[in-house]
Amino acid sequence: MGKKDKTLKEILDYILYENPSTQDEIAEKLGISRRYVTQLLQPLVKDGTVKRAYMIDLKSYEKFTESLDDYTISRNSTGNVLLNDMLANMAKHVHSQLENSFNAVLEYDENLANKALEMDFATNNMVEKIRTSVETILSINQSSEFSKSMLYNEIAYDLERIGDYCGHIAKFVINDIYEIDENILKKLRKMYKTAQNMIRLSMKAFIENRTELKDDLMELEDSIHILQTKSINLIATQMAENSFDEKERSNYFIYLFRVIKAFERIGDISVEMMDVAIEFHDNIPRPTTPRTFR
Repeated sequence: MGKKDKTLKEILDYILYENPSTQDEIAEKLGISRRYVTQLLQPLVKDGTVKRAYMIDLKSYEKFTESLDDYTISRNSTGNVLLNDMLANMAKHVHSQLENSFNAVLEYDENLANKALEMDFATNNMVEKIRTSVETILSINQSSEFSKSMLYNEIAYDLERIGDYCGHIAKFVINDIYEIDENILKKLRKMYKTAQNMIRLSMKAFIENRTELKDDLMELEDSIHILQTKSINLIATQMAENSFDEKERSNYFIYLFRVIKAFERIGDISVEMMDVAIEFHDNIPRPTTPRTFR
């Protein structure tokens, strides 16, 4: 998509998410001229996509826009384009949140850890916006299938849970005074990469109707559990070699276990999102038994 169309999509997204009052506000926020905003919006005002007072007709928006992010929205998707776009943006944000959290551990950077924790506020806000948007679309389009529309909320909630576990990783740097042993760090690097890939596969399955990716996802789940076991064994060996007379040293192991558990839980949540995707696209109900008991 060309620069002009990309700018127009940024304008539409800003109208959808921020409810601006004037074109001056839009221009200032996006760093472009008011005249250019008027030029791009004028055709959409004429055809009814953008209404006066800067409201967008959601059905017209669906026809006009498509995602430019890592997750490409399928034209055959039964989901609403706007909601898919919002979920794609949220997933991108959570990927960055996880990246900042783990980089804070790698670099032992408390400022970066705090930045990752601050990102969780935006993650929580995104969940609320998606929930509100689902309610709005259901009220506008009474023919929408309620049960499927509500699955968007479940994916958003799962991404929020992943954001919470990112916080557990970032807090290691803030809570502890010891850096992680290099042998354990090697395992954590692999767990981090695996967790990122698992999130990516599950989101592609939901947004792009790529449910055939489940086999790849389950292989990654096996890998992350093997890495978890190896990491715990390394920690157990270190614990046996250290005295617990120092409170800080015992806390170090507790916080380190939380980091490992966070990666494992991110993997489990990714599998749960894949189950939601399969229910959404293939009409196969999710298992009712919690994953920890399967």
